[in-house]
Amino acid sequence: MTSAQELSDKYEIRPDVRAFGNGDYEPHPSSSLSVSPEHEEIVKRISNLYSGSASKEDMEVYAAEAIYDDPWSYCDTRYKIAGQWYGIPMCMASSKTLATEIVSDTPTQIIYKQKQEYTPKVLHTATPVNSLVTLTLDEQGKVRYHKDMWNKKDYSHEGLGKVMKTLNGDYLTKITKPPEDL
Repeated sequence: MTSAQELSDKYEIRPDVRAFGNGDYEPHPSSSLSVSPEHEEIVKRISNLYSGSASKEDMEVYAAEAIYDDPWSYCDTRYKIAGQWYGIPMCMASSKTLATEIVSDTPTQIIYKQKQEYTPKVLHTATPVNSLVTLTLDEQGKVRYHKDMWNKKDYSHEGLGKVMKTLNGDYLTKITKPPEDL
């Protein structure tokens, strides 16, 4: 089994936000790059997950050993990543992908801007969030590193924030209970 540090060292991309609208993560779909059908399918499946699909089929875009890194969590296996996605329908009344704009595409990387609208079950107040999503792919076209940067920030992997993100990634599966065979 590959360690999380080895995966990070090999697959983590820290995009220069100035290269993508100087940190403006507002997507403009009409400016989206044209991509291969395979990459289009990956973005579609990831968008499905953001929108609460939590399906095994959509989870198959990830390699078994993959990292998901966002402001709330740091997960180092597909099973732990599933814990995050299976949690969306549990805490959100709705989650909708409103727009995407692919801003960079290579055989091993897809970077896109995304506007996601989250409506928590408790508050029922829709909140749009713009983010820059970076997907790093392996030789088989599987996602090995998924970075979701909000609010023009690349969140650190140090200190108390890292501890909280890792705890969330490690233990949320006990609540969300994704299928064991992911």
